[in-house]
Amino acid sequence: MPEQPAETATLTLPDGRVIDLPFLKDSTGASFLDVRKLYPTTQICTFDPGFNSTASCASAITFIDGDRGRLLYRGYPIEDIAEHGDMADCAHLLLRGTLPTRKQRRDFQREVRGHRLVHEHLIRFFQGFNHDAHPMAILVSVVG
Repeated sequence: MPEQPAETATLTLPDGRVIDLPFLKDSTGASFLDVRKLYPTTQICTFDPGFNSTASCASAITFIDGDRGRLLYRGYPIEDIAEHGDMADCAHLLLRGTLPTRKQRRDFQREVRGHRLVHEHLIRFFQGFNHDAHPMAILVSVVG
């Protein structure tokens, strides 16, 4: 997630107007120009076909660089989490912000175990679907 701007970048428009845009850096060191106020203040849009230079959101949890095949959860490469951890480690990292110690892991697993029971009404609802129904269709029907 980009941090608060320490610097600004100056954009000079063809008509002579000068706009200061926040210059941001995220936790990986990548740089961003915050253009959110460009259109409201100037009526000028940015043009970025294919969104090659556009960040779609700010996230303190996930970093994705599809071109380089990088996926980080809270700064940890997902392949390291998959190789050296399990679902409990990943869930703890995403929910609590850190990889768990052994004690935190035991406590977290105990806490999760208490919430994994499915109510009988939901079980009956799931039984109403054909055995070969698409999982996403079932999910949307249950939570949508």
